[in-house]
Amino acid sequence: MSDEPRETPSNFIQDIILEHNASGRFGGKVITRFPPEPNGYLHIGHALAISIDFGMAQEFGGRCHLRFDDTNPTKESQEYVDAIIDTVRWFGYDWGPHLYYASDYFEQLYEWAVQLVEAGKAYVDDLTPEQMSEYRGTLTEPGRESPYRNRSVEENLDLLHRMRVGEFDDGTRTLRAKIDMASGNINLRDPVMYRIRKATHQRTGDAWCIYPMYDWAHGQSDSIEGVTHSICTLEYEDHRPLYDWYLDQLGVHHPQQIEFARLNVSHTVTSKRKLLELVEQELVSGWDDPRMPTLVGLRRRGYTPEAIRDFCHRVGVGKAAKVVDIAFLEHCLREDLNRRAERRMAVLRPLKLVIENYPEGQVEALEAVNNPEDPAAGTRQVPFSRVLYIDVDDFRDPAPPKYFRLSPGAEVRLRYAYIVKCTDVERDSSGQVTTVRCTYDPDSRGGDSRGRKVKGTIHWVSASHSIPADVRLYDHLFTVPKPDDVDEWRSILNPNSLEVVRGARLEPALAGVPPGSIFQFERQGYFCVDLRESTPARLILNRTVGLRDTWAKIEGKG
Repeated sequence: MSDEPRETPSNFIQDIILEHNASGRFGGKVITRFPPEPNGYLHIGHALAISIDFGMAQEFGGRCHLRFDDTNPTKESQEYVDAIIDTVRWFGYDWGPHLYYASDYFEQLYEWAVQLVEAGKAYVDDLTPEQMSEYRGTLTEPGRESPYRNRSVEENLDLLHRMRVGEFDDGTRTLRAKIDMASGNINLRDPVMYRIRKATHQRTGDAWCIYPMYDWAHGQSDSIEGVTHSICTLEYEDHRPLYDWYLDQLGVHHPQQIEFARLNVSHTVTSKRKLLELVEQELVSGWDDPRMPTLVGLRRRGYTPEAIRDFCHRVGVGKAAKVVDIAFLEHCLREDLNRRAERRMAVLRPLKLVIENYPEGQVEALEAVNNPEDPAAGTRQVPFSRVLYIDVDDFRDPAPPKYFRLSPGAEVRLRYAYIVKCTDVERDSSGQVTTVRCTYDPDSRGGDSRGRKVKGTIHWVSASHSIPADVRLYDHLFTVPKPDDVDEWRSILNPNSLEVVRGARLEPALAGVPPGSIFQFERQGYFCVDLRESTPARLILNRTVGLRDTWAKIEGKG
């Protein structure tokens, strides 16, 4: 994968790496890792982390590992592993042979735990989780030492071995590091290293019934792999002293942990717990629902990896937490799709239009431009006939003020075709217009040499040549910019986040297009052929994004 050259100034992570390279630390090597926990699907917040982890390695001629921190078998699954691998590849990055799992290191992690016990730096504790929380203290009060903190090395080794072989029940004992219960950093108040969890692991099966905590497994996994720069989000900044303490006590290779502010986007949630609830409570159709902020959801909606990478690059890397307006993400998407998406005509809500003076049975092939932004995209032929479909919104009777589309007695140009004038309408018993009747000017095809102009141009499809489709129109999943700030976040789900339009009609060039294909429907927006449900017999398209770019207008670009 190759991105366009970076134009922004160096960020603080680049500066740290440059300083390390100048001083000779790590011998000039840059080895990073992207370490997801396989307990959910990747979301838009992960996109920035992926871009930084892989991007820094690429920029400095190093490598980036993909490592699964699979230390909690009760919440992890192979489904998530497979989805993450597929998503990172789709996003445009490759780790080569460097695919790893924390579970690969379980035996080494256990041996290191024994080493800390033997050094008097870890002990087996019998406190319950509730008691442990009580003993830990608060941000303003020191913690209290566990009554089991001063067990002998021999007793701790015996108990740790018996924990490993499954002699004790879940939750009855833990292995804790012996650091400082009075530390101002709560993470250093004798943190848990291992807990008993008699659950089958997706990779190691039932070989283990004790599993390492994330803080214990993470830094040591980095060390084993020779990682030089362990880049993570800002919530781990307070964990860095513990990360360092473990590595220093073991005397092993010591990477540098660097923290950056996570990416938050308005009108979304990225909490795995909340995303899981949305799926399990069937508030969405699945992890890949196009309304979800998951990368699989964005992919199904029609977002391109190039647009998301561009968004991440332009958001940049910083230390200050912020919420980026989703309109900016949509702006980056429009810029990308405007260059690559071919244009087509589609009528979402059809209204029949009959051209009275057009010869019956005659069909013309009109030339239409595929993409005005890309001359190499060429043109296509669009069939034109006596009976067409136009969109119901392109006809009004009576016409409101400053309405330049079709109405009784008014003229419009049909895109790529002729000027037509409305002469009559037909209505059903309820008064709804069912057919618009027009006449056309045969000399107005592709322009009017007589200098006659009309203000409105509308799109259309030939009734007998068009193909049917269902179209899904999406809006934000939440009605407020910061749903995480609302206690009952389900109450702000947008009831209008999905509208299904059945019976749309598309120009015949869209017949047989493969799932994932993206087009701009003229005057409508960008649409993607659904990856999961669309078939040749039942074409389903998702609206990726509309044409109106509010961000460009805000920035004075439109």
